[in-house]
Amino acid sequence: MRIIMSNSKVLTAIRQSIQAVEKLLLPHNQAFLQQAASLIAECFSRGNKLIIAGNGGSLCDAAHFAEELTGVFRQTRPALPALVLSEPGHLTCVGNDLGYENIFSRGIEALGKPGDIFVGLTTSGNSLNIVKAFEAARLYQMQIIAFLGKTGGRLKGMADLEIVIDGFETSDRIQEAHMAAIHIIIELVENRLFYSSASALGK
Repeated sequence: MRIIMSNSKVLTAIRQSIQAVEKLLLPHNQAFLQQAASLIAECFSRGNKLIIAGNGGSLCDAAHFAEELTGVFRQTRPALPALVLSEPGHLTCVGNDLGYENIFSRGIEALGKPGDIFVGLTTSGNSLNIVKAFEAARLYQMQIIAFLGKTGGRLKGMADLEIVIDGFETSDRIQEAHMAAIHIIIELVENRLFYSSASALGK
């Protein structure tokens, strides 16, 4: 027997999704979007890269962030250096031999360079492997951008820049706001690097 959502539940879900994305309208979140885009554009301009990580749905968001930079977003332009820590061999090797909490910090140890940016996505702010990745990024003199949810958890205040999508207990709504923020940041980065009169890489 099929169970169909009532129209009222559908409308409630749509409204909650809109409310999550509307968090980006808050002045401090608008400032985050501008500042994150500037930090990332500067990173690319000096020849550095992004390393991005998350768990579960946040890993999918991290992968999407990276592929929109290395691939194509809205217009054809040069590829931008971004990678997601998601290679199965690395994750299972480190998880099995060194512990799941070290899967991302070990990747940073292998790939991170001073001046790179680590982007960590976690809806709780408490994922231990992201916490340890933040610590490793600091050790390797990387800048850190955090996409958080709820109260921000253990990671609140640990990054150079952070956005906290509060007011939602479920990860899906937080991730919807994170994805909207990611798309806006990519658009801003492209505009800064390639489509402004003072673009740094758009020759």
